[in-house]
Amino acid sequence: MADTVDLQDPVVGAGLLLAVGLVVYGAVVSDTIAGLEATVAATWVFAVTFAVLAGIHANVGQYDLALGHGGAAVGWLFVLLGTSGLQSVLGLVLLVLSGSYIAIRTVRRRGDASEDPPEAA
Repeated sequence: MADTVDLQDPVVGAGLLLAVGLVVYGAVVSDTIAGLEATVAATWVFAVTFAVLAGIHANVGQYDLALGHGGAAVGWLFVLLGTSGLQSVLGLVLLVLSGSYIAIRTVRRRGDASEDPPEAA
């Protein structure tokens, strides 16, 4: 069996730390970063994090999780770029549906992995 590297945890961790850092910077130092509000910049970081996760999952053949993370990234884009209330609501609905799908698929994968018999030595 080939060795694999789990990239999801470091990507999520880096995205979360960067987003929190932007929000703290916005609260302590300045409300804007290069003309962009700190909270908006943090939200962009979340959108990019989900897009990167979708790419990672697609690269290793986990297309169900790639779909879920890609849907979340698109949901963030609708929230960020929405010019009407309907577009923003559509983005929030997409975020909820994608997050639910990711949670369900993750729980099922963990359940399937725990039911697999150990390999013979």
